[in-house]
Amino acid sequence: MITSPEQLVEAENIKQLKYAYLRTVDLKQWDELAELLTDDVTCSYSDGKYSHEGKEAVLTFLSEALTDPRIITKHQCHHPEIAFNSEVEATATWYLTDLVINPGNPDGDNPFPPITLQGTGFYTDVYRKVGGEWKISHTGYKRVYEEIVSREKLEVLSLTSRFDKS
Repeated sequence: MITSPEQLVEAENIKQLKYAYLRTVDLKQWDELAELLTDDVTCSYSDGKYSHEGKEAVLTFLSEALTDPRIITKHQCHHPEIAFNSEVEATATWYLTDLVINPGNPDGDNPFPPITLQGTGFYTDVYRKVGGEWKISHTGYKRVYEEIVSREKLEVLSLTSRFDKS
């Protein structure tokens, strides 16, 4: 619970941090994402199925899972419930809505099957203030639901627009 005007400002800073996390994951901006994480960050994605410790391990997992530029992700978080444990540590629960479009790869470079995945869940995050800035020290989510549709039999995936980070 937020109990002071100062915490209200800090809560807004934490919201901006989470939004930047989501943006950098979706745009595959790994160097920028690295700046948002503590060195000892941990993650526990998809009900703990994908858990990693340390910034390098988390970034390696995300970048390898999303290495194919044709994989499109959309992560949206809202309804944050932010609590301050101290002046330098906070926790939050966020409602997640996500979408993954993986067209697969006929050349075999993409190890994942062609699917569209959508779902919802709840992120549980821990934040730590390092050098005067909030960083993510733990992030992970548990699913409310996940729906996966195979794209194997689809003849064509037509994307009419896509962001080019160059």
